[in-house]
Amino acid sequence: MSIETTELRPGYRIARLIKGGWQLAGGHGDIDKAAALADMTAYVDAGLFTFDCADIYTGVEEMIGSLPNEIRARLKVHTKFVPDLDILPHITRGHVERIIDRSLHRLQLERLDLVQFHWWNYDVANDVQTALWLAELQREGKIDLVGGTNFDSAHTAALFDAGVKLASMQVQYSLLDDRPARGMSDLCETHGMNLLCYGTVAGGFLSERWLGTPEPAEPLHNRSLTKYKLIIDDVGGWDWFQALLRILSRVGAKHGRSIGTVASRYVLGLPHVAAAIVGVRSRAHLAEHAAMFEFALDAEDTLQIANILSQRLTLPGDVYTLERDRHGRHGSIMKYNLGDA
Repeated sequence: MSIETTELRPGYRIARLIKGGWQLAGGHGDIDKAAALADMTAYVDAGLFTFDCADIYTGVEEMIGSLPNEIRARLKVHTKFVPDLDILPHITRGHVERIIDRSLHRLQLERLDLVQFHWWNYDVANDVQTALWLAELQREGKIDLVGGTNFDSAHTAALFDAGVKLASMQVQYSLLDDRPARGMSDLCETHGMNLLCYGTVAGGFLSERWLGTPEPAEPLHNRSLTKYKLIIDDVGGWDWFQALLRILSRVGAKHGRSIGTVASRYVLGLPHVAAAIVGVRSRAHLAEHAAMFEFALDAEDTLQIANILSQRLTLPGDVYTLERDRHGRHGSIMKYNLGDA
């Protein structure tokens, strides 16, 4: 079994499929810590040695930090720095360093591999200064690489203009959401930045589970499904989505792969995409994830997918524009003050 890898920067190599930690955080039900640690070990042993977490994913940094030393030595752990919405107007360097030190302590590391910076509100114009403080901590040796999370193109460009050398930008990118293919892709070309993509299976909607089913009614089972159902509504509705699933099912049957595997493999083939992030609670999908690198989409597959995507409506705005409107349909489901929870 061969897992594809890539370099974000010379000497910094990651697996092209990243195990996400959000579903292990508080608010997703009871977590069996021993089972979760065993699952993490299984992913590393399979060659999927890159994990994604965040300072606001309650309990996840500590869980990763409690892995055996031999496992942690083989890991690349990407965390996030997500200052609370309420603190943005008066954020200080001391606050930034305190949160970075907290992540170092939780993860039991001397240096964080990649810190991905998120900023909730552009009306509070402290984002560039905050990123510069992260760059200072990088020079001091507390951080290896600095990246971003959910910045739009204009504000990403401003960070580069200020001298912050972003190695990556974590974005929502899928068969449903092509917003990163616009200005963000151009910035990747110009600055050598990489895209780390979440949402490639749309919270599980891009799977056999939803093929041929009636449109689900509110309330949905969790916030993730609510989030991606809004995207489905905006890009074509349930009938178009069912047509997409039928195409992906046919392509998957041809290769002996699942709908979700085909959907993620498609995103991995897009320009500047370094890796896809898969959110999992257990190792139940490990074999499926590892098998993602044992096939490739051919020209016929790509044409079929392109034909159905040509009927997709375009989401308005740049990366995360819809979600950044705290009073809109997409933004109102977010939680904004979790950093000190």
